[in-house]
Parts: sequence; C-alpha cells; structure tokens
Amino acid sequence: MLESKAMQKSGFRWLYILFFLSGFPALIYQIVWQRTLFAVYGVNIESVTIVVSAFMLGLGIGSLLGGRVSKDPKAPLLLMFAGVEMGIAVYGAFSLSIFHWVAASTAGAPPLQAGLLSFALVLVPTVLMGATLPLLVAQLVKLSGNVGQSVGMLYFANTLGSATACFVAALVTMRYLGMSGSVYVAVALNTIVALCVLGLHFQWRGAEGAGRQQESQQSAPEPALSFSAALVLSAVAGFISLCYEIIWYRLYSYASGGLAEAFSFVLGSFLFGIALGSLLTRKLCNEAPTDLARFARSIGALVLLANLLGFCIVPLVAWMVISVSYLWTLPLVIIAAGLLGATFPLMCHISVRADSKAGAGLSYLYISNIIGSAAGSWLVGFIMMDHFSLREISVMLALLGLAVSWVLFNTGKTPRLITAAVTIGVFAVIFFSSKPLFANIYGQMQFKEEWGLRGTGIETLIETRSGVITVDQDKAIYGGGVFDGYMSTKIDEDSTTSIVHPLSISYIHPNPKEILNIGLSGGAWTQVIANHPQVEKVTVIEINPGYVEVVRRYPAVSRLLTNPKVEIIIDDGRRWITNNRDRKFDMIVLDTIHHWRGHATNLLSTDFYDIARKALKPGGVIYYNSTYSRAAQHTGAVYFPYAVRFGMYLGVSDSPIQIDKERWSKVLHDYRLDGKLIFDPANENDQKLLNRILDNTNTILSSEYFTEGWETRDNILRRTEGKPIITDDNMVTEWRGETFK
Repeated sequence: MLESKAMQKSGFRWLYILFFLSGFPALIYQIVWQRTLFAVYGVNIESVTIVVSAFMLGLGIGSLLGGRVSKDPKAPLLLMFAGVEMGIAVYGAFSLSIFHWVAASTAGAPPLQAGLLSFALVLVPTVLMGATLPLLVAQLVKLSGNVGQSVGMLYFANTLGSATACFVAALVTMRYLGMSGSVYVAVALNTIVALCVLGLHFQWRGAEGAGRQQESQQSAPEPALSFSAALVLSAVAGFISLCYEIIWYRLYSYASGGLAEAFSFVLGSFLFGIALGSLLTRKLCNEAPTDLARFARSIGALVLLANLLGFCIVPLVAWMVISVSYLWTLPLVIIAAGLLGATFPLMCHISVRADSKAGAGLSYLYISNIIGSAAGSWLVGFIMMDHFSLREISVMLALLGLAVSWVLFNTGKTPRLITAAVTIGVFAVIFFSSKPLFANIYGQMQFKEEWGLRGTGIETLIETRSGVITVDQDKAIYGGGVFDGYMSTKIDEDSTTSIVHPLSISYIHPNPKEILNIGLSGGAWTQVIANHPQVEKVTVIEINPGYVEVVRRYPAVSRLLTNPKVEIIIDDGRRWITNNRDRKFDMIVLDTIHHWRGHATNLLSTDFYDIARKALKPGGVIYYNSTYSRAAQHTGAVYFPYAVRFGMYLGVSDSPIQIDKERWSKVLHDYRLDGKLIFDPANENDQKLLNRILDNTNTILSSEYFTEGWETRDNILRRTEGKPIITDDNMVTEWRGETFK
C-alpha cells in the first residue's frame, strides 16, 4: 500500500508537470494561428471575433467529447491523452502550410465563408486541446476521489503553462524565431508530452491503484449544489471573465500605444491570475462540501471582490501610467483574474460527484463556461463597444457581478434585506463615482507624464468596437493613443513635413489618375490628394469607421465626404485588395500606422507587396509610410527593382520611377484646395515655401542622408545594409522594435 501511495504521489506530480507543458504549446498555436488567419481574412473586429470564437467553440466541443469518452471506467485515459497530444503535434507541424494553401484557394471569400473556413481550420486541433482536461480530471479523480483538488491543480498547471507561453512568445519565440519557429517549438513540446504520458501509461498499467479507485468511486458523496445551478453559474463566470479581458485588452492596447507584445502580456497576466486562483482553492477543496451555504458565500465573495477590482482597474491603470510603465500595473490584472479563476474549481467541487463520471461532469461545466465566455466576447467586443463607452460597459459589468454575488450570498440563512441593502449601496457607490473616475482615462494614458500641461486636453473622443480616436486641443488626432497627424490641410513652414508628402505624388508618377489610399485617419491626406489636379478618383480603405465621424466634425477636412472623386470603404486594406482583384490603380498610397505597432506587418511585409503589386497599373507606384524604420525601407528597396525615399515615405515600383522636378513644379503651381491656390503667386511667403519644397529635391543627388530629404534606391540599400526583410512570418518591426530602426 505504501508503494501504491508513493506511486500515486509521484504520478500526481508528473501529470501536473506534463499538463503544464501541454498548456504551453496550446497558447503558442493560438497566437500564431490567429495572426495567420488575420493576415488572410483581415484584422478588423469582425475577423478577430470570428477567429477567437472558433477557437473557443472548438475547445468546448473537445471538452464534451473528452468527457463522454472518460465515462467508461475501463478507458485507457493516459493512453488517449498521449494520442491527443501526438495528434495536436502532427497537425501543428503542417498547420502553417495548410493555412497558406487554404488562403491561396479562398482569397476574397465573403465574411460568412471566411468565418466558416476559420472555424474549419482550427476545429480539429482545438477539439483535441479541449479533450485533454476531462481526460486527466477523470484519471486523477480515480486516484484521489476529490474533484475540486483534481480540477484546481490541473487547471492551475495547464493555465500556468499557457500564461508562461504568452510571456515566452512575446520575449523570445515570436521575437527571434518568428511564427514558423514558434510552431516548431510547440510541436516539439507536444511530442515530448505525448511520449512521457505514454511511458507513464505503461508504468501504471495494472498497478495496485485499481482497488483504491473502485473504493473511491463507491464512497463518493452526493454533490452539494445542483448541477443545473452550477451550469448557469459557470456560464455567468465565463461571461464576466471574458468581458473583463476584452475591456482590459482595450485599456492596455491604448496605454501601450498598440505594442504587439501588449496583448501577450495582458493575456499572460490574465491566465497567470486564473492559474493562481485555481491553486488557492486547494485548501477549500480538502474537505467534502457538506456546507453548501459556506461554499456559496465563498464563491460570492470571490465574485464580489473580482468585480470591484475589475471595475477599478481601468481608472487605476490610467492614473498609474502617468508616472510608470504599463507593465507595472499588470499585477492588478493578475489579482482580479485570480479571484475570478478560483470560482470554477469550487463550482466543480460542490456540483460534480467524484466517480467515474467526474470527467464528463467537468466537461459540461467547462463548455458552459466557454459558452458564457463566447457570449461575453460577442456582446462586448462586437456590439456594446459600438454603442457604449468603456465607463458604461464597466458599470454594467459591475452590476452583473454584484447581482451574482447577491444570489450566492443569499444561499443559507443570511438575511436577504441586509444583503440587498449592501448590494444596492455598493452599486450606488460604483455608479456615482464612475463618471469622475473615468473622466480623463484616455487623456492620462495618451499624454502620460505630460498630462495636465497646456494643450493636453481631449477635445473629441470617439469610441467604437474598432478602436478609440481622440483629437486634442491643438487639433492633433490620435488613434489608439498614438499620434496620427493634424486635423488641418494648412500649408506653412510647420506643416510641410506632413502635408508635402501627399503633394509629392506627381514628382514620382507622371499621371496619377486613380489612387488607392489605405488609411483615412484625420482626412488631411485624402483631402489633399482628392484636390490634386491630375487625380480623377480616390478610393479610401479605412478599418475604423470612427475616423469618418471625426472627419465629419472638422470643416477643414469634412468636404472630402461629399467630394464626388472620393469613395470611402470600411474594411481591412489588405483584405479589400485581395477581394477586388479587378480594381487597378496608378498609385497605392499608405499612410500606415507606426512600424512597431501590432499588425503593422500586414502592410509592410513582402507578402503584402505580392498582393499590392497586382493591384497596380503598368508603371504604378506604391507610396508608403515607413515611419523611419530602416527595416521597412530596406525591405521595399530590396523587393522592388525601383525605389525612391522622401522623408519617411518610400515609393517603390516594378517599373522605372519617373521623377520630374519640372512636372511637379507645374502641378504645384496649379494646385488648388477648396478652390483656392495652395501657393498664391501674389504671396511672397507662399512662393518662398514653394521654392524651398522644390529645392529639397536636390538632396537626391547627394550620397549624404537627409532625414526629410530625397534618396535613391542605391543609397537606401547602402545605408540599410544588414537590416532584415520584413515578412508575415518574422514580423521583425513589431516584435524587435528599436533594434532595426
């Protein structure tokens, strides 16, 4: 018997370690596959929601299947678990090739078909991933006879592995190995886990634990909470958790300026908190849950504290980032997620009987939790963020959490009037304090240490499901907390470094009649291009409809909305080009986001150029914003035989770029904006400015580097030698940041 106990204790330890390792590749796959699918089907909120929901539904289906299989007391659970891990490894090894083949075959698919394809691509591996928890829970319950401990420890180990993967992906694998290298690491881990579990299966087969397992199952007490009630509470807990995760992602995306690693850090912190919460429930699960009221109140207290802290996180983070990095605020997410994470094992402990059907019971609670999570993702991310502010959503979520806490606290003899009064009082405090607490959150996160100085107030705020847009008191527009430009088309000494770029298209193209402009932003660029004397049609692709509303509010740019030359389409730029292969343009102009922000690769990679060059007419030019990234400049100059740089903008083409100073001079002399000449011949200052702009073209004759000057392809290649080529796979500007600037 002692030998059996030692084997059991050692077995627990090994299973926890292996399930930790199993959680690691699962998150690596999720991060890589999501990025791959976003590159295929776009990165607007619709695609994000479809892809995330497909992952979650696959996990839920897998949980049900794993739970059903685990009902059989004779099922070789460890052998099946090893098979599942090996199946995930095999699919993972070929996954990127499969995704790319499907992408090439279905490019231009409509949203519904794209959603179904996304679901199909991730269905097999996520079903396998979802089956692992019920299988191992059933195995451990056989050995321990304790559901809460089994779920809590396995949930802790697996979630901790996933949390660790988020940080390792952001700091190591995505940064230095790219997507394909990250997948190979995940495949290797799946294979190691499968082989180790296989060895464990043969070691334990026929071991002395059988009699003890049977005894555990016979003596298992009745659950203290009805299973139907546990299903509802699990769904609500999942709903609340995912709602907060979406809110926090919006919060940290803004606070970090859209850094690619911010999502991984937030998700890692969220999962780490859930893992700790599962671990902390172990003490409560040491005994049989005979006192339902006490356990219910414990869960209610956790939900209450989690919601109070969850509500406070938004204003707390906004206040803290004024003086510290957003990374220092992540412990707040860990604590709040930990309180939420403790509820699921407790729910299982008081509602699932510790017998051979424990895995099946867990699977039903798990899919209920996933359904609630998916509902939260859709409701908040897809609907509510288009109609309510972050403050209003936070208040509504706090109200839901208080309602759940009130229901749980009322289990037993607690006077309902007292709990109702306390609940109403707490909500009143939240409701009336929310307005002052949330009043300046975007200004604080946007300006940080400069907050409170002159000109740092927010004049216009637009919140949509696609992002947050602000305009400050100096008419500077910010998207997601990062400077986008000015709500002005004024041409003077201070504005030439920005407005002169759209004015310059006639210098690098002899007759730019049809323009594709990816990125509306504040509308200044589009307004200038639409008034170009040679331009006949401007097609604007903007992913965030909030920018259209901003443009409508400012007279300096609002006229472009009624300009017959201008067509504005709300879509992902890369996806739109793929879906409209029959449309051809003289120039594709990309006033793109900063190269270091998340998803910037989608418009800076060689993979994008392969798509974009097919949308050009003969002699067409792609004119894009490199935001001074030498890697972005090097990529364009290497990938195209002809290139020229003007400031931070790079013009690239498969045909010789026909630069002509005289042609440009003639166009600038005739250039009118809203019916008025931009450079008035009767105005001496205008003529001096025009001459300075034209004289700046002489910098192209020099081998010296001028930041705001012109530069030939040969000089670009010489200056950027050794910098990497940006691809969808390596995403170097997003993950390695300043290293390649």
